[in-house]
Amino acid sequence: MDAQLGHDAASMNAILARQKAAHIRDGAPNAGLRKDRIDRCIGLLVDYRGQIEEAVNADFGSRSREATAFADVAGSIGPLKHARDSLEKWMRPQKRKTTPAILSLFGAKAEVRFQPKGVVGVISPWNFPVNLTFAPLAGILAAGNRAMIKPSEFTPATSALMAEMFAKAFGEEEIAVVTGGPEVGQAFSGLAFDHMIFTGATSIARHVMKAAAENLVPLTLELGGKSPVVIGKSADMDVAAARIMNGKTLNAGQICLAPDYVFTPRDNVEGFVNAAQGAVSKMFPTIKDNPDYTAIVAQRHYDRIMGYVEDARAKGARIVELKPDGEDLSQQEHRKIAPTLILDPTDDMKVMQEEIFGPVLPVKTYGSVDEAVDYINARDRPLGLYYFGDDEAEREKVLTRTTAGGVTVNDVVFHVAQEELPFGGVGPSGMGSYHGHDGFLEFSHKKAIYTQIRKDIGPLQQMRPPYGPAIRKYLAGAMKR
Repeated sequence: MDAQLGHDAASMNAILARQKAAHIRDGAPNAGLRKDRIDRCIGLLVDYRGQIEEAVNADFGSRSREATAFADVAGSIGPLKHARDSLEKWMRPQKRKTTPAILSLFGAKAEVRFQPKGVVGVISPWNFPVNLTFAPLAGILAAGNRAMIKPSEFTPATSALMAEMFAKAFGEEEIAVVTGGPEVGQAFSGLAFDHMIFTGATSIARHVMKAAAENLVPLTLELGGKSPVVIGKSADMDVAAARIMNGKTLNAGQICLAPDYVFTPRDNVEGFVNAAQGAVSKMFPTIKDNPDYTAIVAQRHYDRIMGYVEDARAKGARIVELKPDGEDLSQQEHRKIAPTLILDPTDDMKVMQEEIFGPVLPVKTYGSVDEAVDYINARDRPLGLYYFGDDEAEREKVLTRTTAGGVTVNDVVFHVAQEELPFGGVGPSGMGSYHGHDGFLEFSHKKAIYTQIRKDIGPLQQMRPPYGPAIRKYLAGAMKR
């Protein structure tokens, strides 16, 4: 094993082999063991809360302890508890109707049983490094699987802490954490898992999918994209702006579901600008030294986001920084970027071509909501879509005529927090979905079981040669409109 890189392909394959062998040896875990594993995860989050907050803050340079406690710690405990308290119900076999139905009258049975897939690989990202490791585990463990986890190298302190945490509560045959850089990630994505979930950038997902294809590993891809906001003419602009800017400044916009651009009525764009300014001023009276305002995770991401702003400025956009007068962010200890509106953006600007993943928000305008719908439909389907307004007909037009992974009406991001709603994308924004019962189903093999009647009655005999009048009569009846 290369100490500098962390784990290597041989060591990871050895761990996977041990987990697969243990899964075959022990069989599907009962509900009690599944609950115990989930409880151990909850215990880790509770016991290590302070260290998690410190590690994430160290990795970002500046990140609110409360934001980490809310999004990464409490935001993981909720899904784990929900799965723990629901898994016995989810595990029950489902009865299905037989075909033809008459067979059930003689005792035939059809059912679906939910079987653990085996070992699930988890590649988690840097933006919410703890939540996007533990939240998938709710479904993975509820379904009875074991897991291997590859956390991000961009949050090394948090990744090392999670390796320590899981090693304390789990044997390597149950849950193992492997660490390292891109080479380790590449080797990990090529392992012969029984299922793999990747959360991260669409560009990286293409490589993960190619690697997984070598072993035909089924995938759940949770990606991102440019999630649009449509502010209807009936919306309360102050409320809409406050909720949009809260979503855009949480974690400094480093969220896969962050609002990526806004459509506002053409005759009220200044109303949105003023309301956004007021909302940001209320949340962040200062930014530079405010512990509630998160820094950009790395210099290359800082440079990328600032490059979007400068490119837009050079191409004629109006730039509005939402920060206190006189506060200079050019000289600072950390990589903080003020919430920034880009007005009158054009499609040749990089900010309208790539997912922003930062506190920069382009603001487009429309005369008719059909313009906004057409614009959204002309682009890749986003992970999230947001509509603000009280006009039911307009809302339904936006919802029915667009396709997105999920939608929040009159707020942003909140649909991801609903445990009984599936979370997932469409096409370039992802495939598959998890959370709640959908997560249990995603990480389970749905085994179809048909039990034939014992007596060899006529309808069964007529399906076998030599064929005669009975089968021809059945076929004549079956082949009708």
